[in-house]
Amino acid sequence: MLRTRSSIRVKQWLVTITLSLLAGMTAQAEGFGSKPVTIMVGFPAGGSNDLVARIISGPLGEALGTSVIVENKSGAAGTIAGAAVVRSNPDGHTVLLSTLSPIIVSPQVMKNPSYITTRDLIGVNMVGTTAETIAIGAALPNVKTFADLLALAKTREVTLSSSGSGSFPHLAIELLIEASGGKFVHVPYKGATPAIADTIAGHVDGTLMDTPPIVAMVQDGRLRALAVTSDKPMQALATVPTVGESLQGYLALNWVGMFVPLKTPPEVIKQLNDALAKTLARPDVIAQLNKIAVAPNMLATPAAFQSFVAEEYAKWGAVIKKAKIEQTD
Repeated sequence: MLRTRSSIRVKQWLVTITLSLLAGMTAQAEGFGSKPVTIMVGFPAGGSNDLVARIISGPLGEALGTSVIVENKSGAAGTIAGAAVVRSNPDGHTVLLSTLSPIIVSPQVMKNPSYITTRDLIGVNMVGTTAETIAIGAALPNVKTFADLLALAKTREVTLSSSGSGSFPHLAIELLIEASGGKFVHVPYKGATPAIADTIAGHVDGTLMDTPPIVAMVQDGRLRALAVTSDKPMQALATVPTVGESLQGYLALNWVGMFVPLKTPPEVIKQLNDALAKTLARPDVIAQLNKIAVAPNMLATPAAFQSFVAEEYAKWGAVIKKAKIEQTD
């Protein structure tokens, strides 16, 4: 029954998108690119969204023939930036660059969300995929592998920090608890920075976090990465095994995408998509994204990405309901 209702919601959203795009055919895209494009990011500098936005902003501006500015509007689990984009003029000059949480999770767990993805936003395309990383700090000096961590969680509670209640790392921790049967305890923080800092200091046993902001800390030894949640190792952490190698079937893949207000004309979406394709084809951009553990990955068309987002919305919505996740901050 849940799958049927989810399928109906997905179909309704796709019909809404189609009608909005057809209506927007009469809108003029004239003047697009005549002023700067602003990439809205829902988190402070140094997080996954911000790192990706700053890597692509210069090349994207070159492809569009205008300047591209990154603006951080942090707060409310990343949704302040999303709300600003929803309220903006749908002319392509204000876009949202976001990982999965503010797009898929927050609108479904917040009591009074400032926007509903399936009603207010439309995807331009995916930018890349990444994974979560399970890492430990000073609290567990004798844990050397993910198998060791699983064994420890059978004997006592193991605390894992995340970037917030209702975030994608939170969902990934809930999946870990369900899949392993271990005594993992979710400890939410207001953002990745304090969650990682307390893990390094040993105030919590470990963290399950977006990989981009912790790569440097793993590489310099402040954190020890035990496993990644993707189906294969990532280039930036090539020697770190996957969770699935010890816990069969576990997979929690994150992604980064570009979004605009729903009524943005299709010709503008096409221009943004074409510029994004040129950007992600550049060897320097590919190298920089791989360095922070984001694999460049566009889908065939904006429509394909919109269908993907609808499927993700239904999939993770089911997980949220089963785990009874609610966002308190």
